[in-house]
Amino acid sequence: MADYNKVGLLVLSGQKILFCRKKHTTSKLILPGGCLEPGESAMDCLAREIREELGAVSVEGLEYLGTYSDRAATDDPTVCRSLEIRLYRGELVGKPVASSEIREVVWCGPETDRSQMTPILLNRILPDLVDRGILDWEIS
Repeated sequence: MADYNKVGLLVLSGQKILFCRKKHTTSKLILPGGCLEPGESAMDCLAREIREELGAVSVEGLEYLGTYSDRAATDDPTVCRSLEIRLYRGELVGKPVASSEIREVVWCGPETDRSQMTPILLNRILPDLVDRGILDWEIS
């Protein structure tokens, strides 16, 4: 079992992805979403986390994309924890605004510096989205 069990949201605008940057724990770009609480469904978790992180927005047209596992992102190289993300794609209704523990909300495209992304994005999620034709990014 993973150290962190999360639910994430993929929001696309053309070939750009909505990312967040937290105020603490990591400076890496992450997808909106968060950890499941005991007894909470994935949908309830996602609704709660999106409200907390992105403000007065809602999500429509949710589609399950898959479950991905890798190491969790941290700015401390001595810490190694595992992460599992259940990823959903959806459309935001409203304008996302950085809230709660989120410092910044940014749209990133294929030209974005990949060193700013988390291991699970680089190693698992982006390659899968490209392989499935969901993203038209160059993966090297």
